[in-house]
Amino acid sequence: MKYVVVLGDGMADEPLEQLGGMTPLEYAKTPEMDRLAMVSEIGLAKTIPDGMKPGSDTANLAVLGYNPKQYYTGRSPLEALSIGVDMKPTDVALRCNIVTLSEEEGISYEERSIIDHSSSEISTEEAAALIEAIKPVFESETYQFYVGTSYRHLLIWNHGMVVELTPPHDILGRKIGDYLPSDEVLREMQRKSFDILNQHPVNLERAKNGLNKANSLWFWGAGTRPQLDSFEKKTGKRGTMISAVDLLKGIAVGAGMNVVEVEGANGSLHTNYEGKAMAAVKDLTENGYDFAYIHVEAPDEMGHQGSIERKIQAIEYLDQRVIQLVVKELENKKIDFRMLIMPDHPTPIRCRTHTSNPVPYLLYDSTKKQEGCPYNEKEAKKSGIFIEEGFRLMEKLLEL
Repeated sequence: MKYVVVLGDGMADEPLEQLGGMTPLEYAKTPEMDRLAMVSEIGLAKTIPDGMKPGSDTANLAVLGYNPKQYYTGRSPLEALSIGVDMKPTDVALRCNIVTLSEEEGISYEERSIIDHSSSEISTEEAAALIEAIKPVFESETYQFYVGTSYRHLLIWNHGMVVELTPPHDILGRKIGDYLPSDEVLREMQRKSFDILNQHPVNLERAKNGLNKANSLWFWGAGTRPQLDSFEKKTGKRGTMISAVDLLKGIAVGAGMNVVEVEGANGSLHTNYEGKAMAAVKDLTENGYDFAYIHVEAPDEMGHQGSIERKIQAIEYLDQRVIQLVVKELENKKIDFRMLIMPDHPTPIRCRTHTSNPVPYLLYDSTKKQEGCPYNEKEAKKSGIFIEEGFRLMEKLLEL
């Protein structure tokens, strides 16, 4: 038996008037999920424990079977593992986004607002040039910057503090003054970064091409070095991770899982869906892995952008270019498998950020057909199946 998780990041949503009271998942054309759902278990799972913030970090830990209350030490330390940063016990890691701030003349930094948390999904190559521009100004024995992927980068603060910081996608469109770091050094680095980056040649070229400038650093997600148990020792299964996002790769590294680098996988709407699907199939059928986790970031990004049309498109791509392909390949090879399809958390179009609401899941077993129902938020709630501790859903998938 092989085991697969297909994770549509932020795929869950709320009923939208523009869609006739349906959610994007309910509205999207998803023939493969529709087919599987009618012979699968459909239910709800609570992936964000009470008292914890709704993030992809806590939620994906839960989906992978790790109790966030036990294992979570912050988002950025997990990303540090992916980048290859060996954190010391005295280090604090912080996510260093490059965001788009408004450019009104004659106003202070504090009066600017966040237009785009991802700077039009800036390429890693462009972002790396911007990080290199700020390093000579800000780096020291205490503060070290590391390039990540796209707009997502890393600051390591030696002998630092885990300070309260606000995720930029939580305050889109708002003035930033009330959300700046309380730590004076971090706050000053953000402020000065605007002066350095706003007129950088990379950003002038982006503006010329109609793209958002990546004109300010934004720190958040502080935490200390994580300690995850081995996924294989915990479950008895050899696992492989397919994701374009450093957070997921970092969780996999910490859990001792294999990490696959897929060419063209970039965390955007136009990622290499087929490449991800086939990488999972190869590891399951040729490379001796028992479990594959396929993470697709696009629905979450489209939710943050507030684009109904593009979120629907991301869900349809997930269905037709990942799920359908994996199922077809495993069926053609006559391999028995169990597949869990779900989001990690909702990213509703209404608020353009994460919420803690339970998420719908679809659990399919190629050897045990059962009476199912359509797969969406409404039907999952009607099913009456509710997993209060979301991290236990992995036990259900693996039949532990």
